[in-house]
Amino acid sequence: MTTKLTLSIEQEVIKTAKTYAQAKGRSLSDLIENYLRTLSGKEPDNEELSPKISKLVGSVKLPKNYNYKKNLSEEINKKFSK
Repeated sequence: MTTKLTLSIEQEVIKTAKTYAQAKGRSLSDLIENYLRTLSGKEPDNEELSPKISKLVGSVKLPKNYNYKKNLSEEINKKFSK
């Protein structure tokens, strides 16, 4: 459940934070929520991943039979067998 929260923060800090959030393609609320989760040690689903990486999870849809190790091996062989 999402609840509204009122904070008192210096105007310049808010301005800078909004610019940063926009550059990262995230909302200011999302950044603050993830920061508070980090402080409390209660990361969402992927504790071992940073918020930047967690945001990318699920952004690429691979086929069910995709073999990451095989593909990686093939690409490494291509790169170094020239």
